[in-house]
Parts: sequence; C-alpha cells; structure tokens
Amino acid sequence: MQENLVIVESPAKARTIEKFLGKDFKVMSSFGHIRDLKKKELSIDEKTMEPHYEIPEEKKKLVSELRKNVKQAKKVWLASDEDREGEAISWHLCEVLGLDEDKTSRIVFHEITKPAIVEAIEHPRRLDMNLVNAQQARRVLDRIVGFKLSPVLWRKVKPALSAGRVQSVAVRLIVEREREIQGFKSEPYYRINAIFGVENPDGSKSEVKAELDRRFGTHEEAVAFLDRCKGADFTVGSIVQKPLKRMPAPPFTTSTLQQEAARKLGFTVTQTMMVAQHLYENGLITYMRTDSVNLSKLAIGTSKEEIIRLFGAEYSRPRNFQTHSKGAQEAHEAIRPTFMANTVIEGNAQERRLYDLIWKRTAASQMAEAEIEKTTIAIDIEGEEEKFVANGEVITFDGFLKVYRESTDDEENGSEEPGNTLPALKVGDVLERREITSTERFSMAPQRYTEASLVKKLEELGIGRPSTYAPTISTIQQREYVQKGNKKGEEHIYIVDTLKGIKISTKNKKETVGKETGKLLPTDIGIVVNDFLMHNFPEIMDYNFTAKVEAQFDKIAEGKEEWSKMMKTFDKGFEPAVKEVMESRSEHKTGERELGIDPKSGKPVFVKIGRFGPVAQIGSADDKEKPRFSQLPADKSIETITLDEALVLFKLPREIGKYEGKTVTIGAGRFGPYILHNKKYVSIPKDQDPLTITLEDAVKLIEARNEQEKQRHIKSFEEDSSMEVLNGRFGPYIAYAGRNYRMPKALHEKAAELTYAECKEIVEKAPEPKAHKRR
Repeated sequence: MQENLVIVESPAKARTIEKFLGKDFKVMSSFGHIRDLKKKELSIDEKTMEPHYEIPEEKKKLVSELRKNVKQAKKVWLASDEDREGEAISWHLCEVLGLDEDKTSRIVFHEITKPAIVEAIEHPRRLDMNLVNAQQARRVLDRIVGFKLSPVLWRKVKPALSAGRVQSVAVRLIVEREREIQGFKSEPYYRINAIFGVENPDGSKSEVKAELDRRFGTHEEAVAFLDRCKGADFTVGSIVQKPLKRMPAPPFTTSTLQQEAARKLGFTVTQTMMVAQHLYENGLITYMRTDSVNLSKLAIGTSKEEIIRLFGAEYSRPRNFQTHSKGAQEAHEAIRPTFMANTVIEGNAQERRLYDLIWKRTAASQMAEAEIEKTTIAIDIEGEEEKFVANGEVITFDGFLKVYRESTDDEENGSEEPGNTLPALKVGDVLERREITSTERFSMAPQRYTEASLVKKLEELGIGRPSTYAPTISTIQQREYVQKGNKKGEEHIYIVDTLKGIKISTKNKKETVGKETGKLLPTDIGIVVNDFLMHNFPEIMDYNFTAKVEAQFDKIAEGKEEWSKMMKTFDKGFEPAVKEVMESRSEHKTGERELGIDPKSGKPVFVKIGRFGPVAQIGSADDKEKPRFSQLPADKSIETITLDEALVLFKLPREIGKYEGKTVTIGAGRFGPYILHNKKYVSIPKDQDPLTITLEDAVKLIEARNEQEKQRHIKSFEEDSSMEVLNGRFGPYIAYAGRNYRMPKALHEKAAELTYAECKEIVEKAPEPKAHKRR
C-alpha cells in the first residue's frame, strides 16, 4: 500500500515536487479532469442557490484512476495552489473522490522548493471553506449574469453573443475611452525653447538649453514675445541645487508583472501568465497570482548576500514593502525568484527573459536608493516677467539603477527625457542668446488602452483580482468585442518661428500625431452590446457595483458574509430586470443608426448590426421593394461612418467588362474590395480605388493570381479529377476529395513524376485525422 498520495494540478508541478519527496510519496496530477471539473456546466437550485455538479462522461475514466490510488493510500495530501481557486480545486477533489477529512491534509506553499514543501507537509491544515465559498460565489454570480444576460443579447442584438460581469465592464472602459478620443478637440499652443552660450573658465564654450515657464495660446503672442527678446539681456537669476533620492519600485505583483512584461518585453497579458506559470511549476519563481509586495525574511537575506557579492556592500539596502492595494487577496508574498543565486536559468527565450525581469526587479527592491543632484537655473529676461528654466540632473550614486529602471505608459509618447548636465554657472552671469524657438504643439487626446494599461485601470477601480485579469482581456478579444490593432496618425502642419540675431524666420513643418500600435479598439459589436447593456442593465455595468461585489467576495473569504445569502439577494433584483427587458418591445433596432436619405431613391439609409456583422441598408422592411444591403468594410464603423461614405458602398458591385469570355465584377466585402472573375476572387491593393479601377488594371491582377495558381499546381490526373499534386508552404502535398495529405520528403523532388497509383497509395496509408476538440 502506498504511504502518501500527493495530488497537484499539473504534470509539470507534479514532476518538480516529486524530485523533493522520497519513495514514501506518490505525486499525481489531476490536470486534465480537474480543470474540467471546475469549469464544467453546473445547474443552480433557484431556492437554495446551491450548485449541482456532474462529472462529464469522457472524464469518468480519469477520475476512477484517481479514486483507485486514493483507496490504496494511507494518507492523501491535496497540494493545489494557495489561492481561492486552488482551495476550490481541493474541495472539488474531496467531493468527487469521496475523501475523508481525517485522512486528507491540505498543504500550501508559495514556492516549489524542498524547504517549502517539507515545511508544508510538517504543518498541514484542513480545507478552508471560506475560501472555497468565495470562489463558489464568484463562479455562481458570473454564471447567473452570463447565463441570463446572454439570451437577452441573442434576441435583442445578434445571435451567439455573450455578456459577463467583469468582461462587460472592461469593454465599457474601452468604449468610453474611444468616445472620449472621438469627441476630443485638439487645441494649439506654443512652447518657447532657448539655447544660450556660456564661456567656461578655460575659454571653451558650452550650451545651456532652457524652456520658458509659460506657454502661449496664440501664434501672435509667441511671435510678439520673440520680437521683445531681440534686444533683451539674459542673466542667471537663481541657481537651486537639490540632492534627491529615488526609491526602487516594490517587487512584482501579478498586475505590475503583466504591465512591465508588456512594456519591456512586448508580452501579452495571457502570454506573461503562461510563461510565469511554467517558471512557477518548475520551481524557479514563487506563486504568480498575488496582490502582495511583501518578501520573506529568507528572500531578503539571500537578496542581500547576492547584491553584496555582485555589486558591493554599498549597494545593499534590505527593506520590506507594505501592501496597500484595496481588497488584497490572501497571497503571502510578492513574485520573486525562489533562489536569488540563480541569476540565469535554463529554458526557452521567453522564460529566460521573464525570469531575468523578475530577478532584476526583486534585486532592485533590495538595493540602495539612487542619489541624484538636481540643479534648476532660472534665467531672467530683461523687461519680462517670464523666465527661462534650465534643469539638470547628475547621478552621484546609481544604486538600484545599476540593475533596473521601471517603465511607464507615457514613455511611448516621448515624455521621458534623459537627464541634462549643466555647465558651472553663478548668479548674475550674463548669457549669450544663440537661438530662441517657438514651436506650435497640439493638445493630445487620451491614449487608448493597451493590455497593460487596462490591467492597471481595472486594478485601480477594484474590478477583478490577479487571477481574472488575463482571462478577462483574452475573453473580450475572443468574443470580438475588442480587437488589438493600430490607428493611423493624422498629418499636422505646425509652425516653427526661430529668433537668430535680430531676424525671426518662420517655417511650416509636417509631423504625424496620434499614431498608435497594439492598442485595444472596440468593434461595432462591442459598442452596440455595451450601449444595450448600459441602457438596460446600468447596475451591472456600474464600476462601483463590480468593485463592491469583489469586496463582498473578500468578506466571504474572511468568513464575514454568507455566500448563498449574497446570491439570493442579487438574483432577487436581477431576475425581474432580465424578464422585463426580454419581454419589452421596441420599434428601434438595437444599434441601428439612421444616416440620412438616399438622394436617388428617397429612402432612408441605416447602419446596423446584421447577421454577419455591421451593414449599411437603404430602405426598410416595410417597403414594397426589398432593402438593399452592403457589408461595412473593416476600416469603417457604424458609429462614425457618414451618409456619403455609406452611399459609396452601394456603387459596388459594378461590372467593368469581360475577360476570357467571363464577366469581371468589382465588389466590396468585410475585408476590403475585390475582383470577381470566373468564380474566383482577387483582392484589390490599397493604392487602387475600386470605384475607378479599369478593366486593364483588373486583368493584370487576375493574371498575377493565375500565375500564382500555376506555380502552386504541379499535377492533375485524368483517372480522377479530385486528385491533385500541389505546391504548398512546406513543399509538395496531395489534395484529394477535400483533404490534404503529406508527402514523404524523399518524394518532394519527384512530385511531378508521381503516378495516380502512387498518390492513391499515399492517401490510403495516411493516418486518420485527429478529432478536433469542441471549442
């Protein structure tokens, strides 16, 4: 009989733990089936609000294997993760495997190391049902909202849509930011910068760059100021030298790790969590879902040793940070390397890069402050109230900056400027005016959210917890409410006036402003669903409600609130609201917007969400003639498209002539304009207008497509027209009866010589394709 059975979530975690335990312990992974057990469909008793669970048929064999090992073990140890979800997994295992609490011990550890595991086994505990109930409350509440709101969207907006308590609020943030940007009116202003010359004691020349402490609202004011500077003297009015200390950032929490990995490494939030999960399960970092910035005494001690070894004693400054985040979850420590002595690890490139980031952030948090001497020089202008101000910074001791510098969301806008070293000056020194420049600038609209900045905003509002950020952002993109994309900037002409000597020269320059890459953009579907939910279910979409619910989950976890009572109270008010919206009748189609009247037909023109996405429509269902429809191209939105832009869509499709006896038609689809010829499509390049493209240009594109097809086609057979040998991305392959078959590499060079019988043999010997998992 096996002495001890340890059950964990994943095979990787099982392998790592197994290394540290002796022969008396057997470690099993519940990876495949337990993940389904906690995510499976569940029904809810309307009276008690208790969930009912049923093991999926395909998982029963896996569960029976676990049950068999449980019966053979004298003692069972449940070692799932230490957060609420991990506690719920252990409870599910107890329920499904029929575990006796007297024989079952719950163990938790923040890092997968031998000391941590031995410590956990020496101090086991019982299941914490408060944590389980908090997780159950989150799951059940999210299902109540999702299961009841989604059918409303199917009927009122479009089939196959879904809603969620956290995901819908995240979409609201993105939609509101987009509308804020659309409604923003940029205002010009004028910055004045100057370059002054200084003669050093050794006779050499230096420059001082300074900016005026005032910005002008009009071009006339800026030029008038330059004109007054023509005969003015410039003297040093004051010099203030101030020693500053810059503190390092605290070690990583889930949120700050996601943000920094996005800024510094270009990782998505989901990618960061997947890589961090691998690092944790392989015993390289501590648990990666945490709100805490605390470090253990052991971690602080080992960090000190490593910092002194690598950089010297003057760089060491042990400290512990306090967690101030509201509603911080039950995690005990920040994300850090399990062993600070491991400055480099084995693994793939992503794992090495993320580990390096975590190591540097942890080390920096235990290093001395950076010491900086900041100098501010005020330069007086004869006869003027304004002053030029020059700032300089000198790092006198780099401290933690030797290892790590924290990034910000503003860096991409160029707001972070490096420190400037100033020459030695004294009060009363007269400066030589070399050049004063007035540059027209424009006030900037708010930035669209990146994945990282959205996580930061959700955390600020108290919406969600560490385990929910990644799935929330992933879900809203999978549902196509939000897409990650780029926005083209607008070309601005700005005025630069420069005073040199007594002459003011004026130049017009061009720049592109507002260009954004990798930002979260709301789709038409996302905007329509958001507006519908905001109008009909404002309480669910309220930021304070969502944050309040999270606070209630925290109270349940602390044993201060009954979870089933919370569910009943919520459902009592929510169910009637859902019923009222479902039964309401509205003549106005959700998301529909009337643009105006078509001058040719006199019928109204609408844009709305159709069965296959956003469409423009001329006419209504009440007309004798059927309405005309046109799919909106990807670069147009139902919220911003104009009447003229919509009418252009109805100029397509248009026939432009014939080629090889077949009609050539120009059309427009969801993914842009196309040419249709002989039942085959060719995309029209962006630099060609589908409304003016000629037959000659279309034929060139058709012939180019045909040439590509010829190069792709290697051989066909008279015996069977459905059998072809084609050239693909990875070499020749066989296409037969709607399926593709790999060809042995040894036959690649002889692909054109293969006989029908040889191809048939390859097809018959090919393995059956694996069944695709249901999404």
